[in-house]
Amino acid sequence: MNYGVLIFDGAEELDFVGPWEVLTASTMVREGQGEPADNVFTVAESAEPVRCNKGMRVVPDYTFADHPHIDVVVVPGGNGTRTEVNNAVLMDWLTSVSATATWVTSICTGSLLLHGAGPGQGKKLATHWGFEDQLEARGNCTVVRDQRWVVDGNVVSSQGVSAGIDMTLWLIGEIHSPKHARETQRYIQYEPAPPYADVAAS
Repeated sequence: MNYGVLIFDGAEELDFVGPWEVLTASTMVREGQGEPADNVFTVAESAEPVRCNKGMRVVPDYTFADHPHIDVVVVPGGNGTRTEVNNAVLMDWLTSVSATATWVTSICTGSLLLHGAGPGQGKKLATHWGFEDQLEARGNCTVVRDQRWVVDGNVVSSQGVSAGIDMTLWLIGEIHSPKHARETQRYIQYEPAPPYADVAAS
């Protein structure tokens, strides 16, 4: 499988780094068991370093013009989505690559890009809690407000930031097996135990 992780200026770091960790750890686990490796790479409009939402700079592996075929496209959110939804080059690329991908996924406000590019049209979508009303107001989608991630056909969208990790673990369970997903989860020691778990009471 080829996993193409979209990055752009203003992308939220954990939105793509969390799934990246899951996907690359999955590949390491598979290789350790003698299975074929998956290919995980970043894609951006140009080869220039991308400055993410919190200031991290990332050099993309490929550009829109030279990347391999993408089986699974991963679209992060972040403040940059509000600009990129009006970027015809990025949106045309996302429309095109989604048409031939097996899975099309988003994290947080990446759902805005899926909606704008077409794959999210008429679909159930999850997004960051602070963006649910805005996404719903765009019409032609059903915003799911009470699930960490939601599946509608081959479109899988997730709520804010860390929900992308949960979504990606589910995804590799679908692609490979639940057993493999559990092994990957154990490998990265993903056992969330936040010290202030009751967010609503804070």
